[in-house]
Amino acid sequence: MSPDALVGRGTRQLPVIAWLVLIWVLLWGSFSWANVLSGLVAAVVVTVAFPLPGVTEHARFRPLAVLSFLGFFLRDLAVSSVQVAWAAARPGPPVRSAVIVVELRTDSDLLLTLIAETLSLVPGSMVLDIDRMHRTMLVHVLPVTDEADVERQRADVLVVEERVVRAFGSSREIAALDGPDGPPAEAAADDAGRNR
Repeated sequence: MSPDALVGRGTRQLPVIAWLVLIWVLLWGSFSWANVLSGLVAAVVVTVAFPLPGVTEHARFRPLAVLSFLGFFLRDLAVSSVQVAWAAARPGPPVRSAVIVVELRTDSDLLLTLIAETLSLVPGSMVLDIDRMHRTMLVHVLPVTDEADVERQRADVLVVEERVVRAFGSSREIAALDGPDGPPAEAAADDAGRNR
């Protein structure tokens, strides 16, 4: 491997090293230079011994889209927390749930991971399986009351996909969102909400 390739690989690993050092310091429970330096040594050893594949070559960081994504994520987090808490605490029949299959428009490992993490962090949804080859995601959702609710939940997953792709996807992946598959997911979610 050439020196330029090693420098390029080392530069790509810097965020991973920084993250591992942060986790190391948090695990020790106190900030000290000894913890930071030992964490740095441990992080370098881990990244050299177990290098991660480069999944971010085609990723982009669009600050405005990322801010929009974070704003909607925090809103979804708050709204879903209240909905799930109410569904669990209210009197009446048990809460109904569903497992839905959603066909996505992206097959990027990085974007699929971000979509799955975003969905799983919001109360009321949990990603059970991802089939990258067929671009499908199996998601457990609750509460669900009827078929229209299932379709709304499916549209909500597509909205999350669209926000993630617009924040971190390549130009080609963003173009695929607006491709021949139909209207953007935001419009589909609005339609599902109106038909509810």
